[in-house]
Amino acid sequence: MPHPRDVLLGAQAAASLLPVCDHYSGVLARMTKSLQLQAEMTEEFGTCVFDCTLDCEDGAPVGGEAEHAQLVAELVQGASEIARVGARVHPVDHPAFENDMATIAGRAGQHLSHIMIPKVESVDDVDRAERALLAAYPAGLPLHVLIESPGAVHRAFEIAAHPRVQSLSFGLMDFVSAHAGAIPADGMGAVGQFSHPLVVRAKLEIASAAHAAGKVPSHCVVTEFKDETAMRSAARRAAREFGYTRMWSIHPSQIRPILEAFSPDERQVDEATRLLLAAERAEWAPISFDGSLHDRASYRHFWQVLERAHATGRVLPAEAARWF
Repeated sequence: MPHPRDVLLGAQAAASLLPVCDHYSGVLARMTKSLQLQAEMTEEFGTCVFDCTLDCEDGAPVGGEAEHAQLVAELVQGASEIARVGARVHPVDHPAFENDMATIAGRAGQHLSHIMIPKVESVDDVDRAERALLAAYPAGLPLHVLIESPGAVHRAFEIAAHPRVQSLSFGLMDFVSAHAGAIPADGMGAVGQFSHPLVVRAKLEIASAAHAAGKVPSHCVVTEFKDETAMRSAARRAAREFGYTRMWSIHPSQIRPILEAFSPDERQVDEATRLLLAAERAEWAPISFDGSLHDRASYRHFWQVLERAHATGRVLPAEAARWF
């Protein structure tokens, strides 16, 4: 019997399925702690539920960029074989960029899940990053890109279409700062970032561009990491209203709220399981289910519900678990 993934996933659902949380750290103690926490939660959930991205852009001290890149490469090389570890390098126009790529991709490329390129303004920046990547590590890696300016938002669809790009992230803080004070500071807050029209427009453009190209849209940070209520609300809105399937974490306390917000609940998992089993019995032909007509268009949605449930460590019914 054909697998649902083979039947249902085509050009309209080509996005890579990535962990819903991307956790950033750049100081040695925090990077080490993040990798340890990832290993512990992988054992707890039975799957790797968040990425660790080790940060050179904000993590490296000024004048110590080369040493920091070496440190990141060593940490990546020492990570578990089942770990998912990425690295954020400096922007392509920064003096440290070429060395970051040569050191991290060159020494640890086979252990990396991705490389994040910040402050991408155009496809030319992605091309430049790709050339540096392939020069250091010819096998290649997915590139994740940060969209952080009005101009980059304008070109988001072109950037997302680049074949090397796997995910687009929204750089909230730099985006607000790029408006010369036209967006108030609370536009960077947990509430204001969901209400200021220019920020909302940028979020929607990036999510739409990512989905149009079959890429993963990754939501921006919530800086109020001690406010658990604000964090949970922001994660829920990103997942349910803004079309994001992944979100940044900048503190360990944010990881579980993101997992919960982006994970289907028990009712959704049960509904998706029952519907897909009925569709399978009908050999994926249209069916009537709970009074509604369903076909492969809706089957695809419910299959993605189960994929996300599995990726976030939810226990699936036995009938659905066999698909994974």
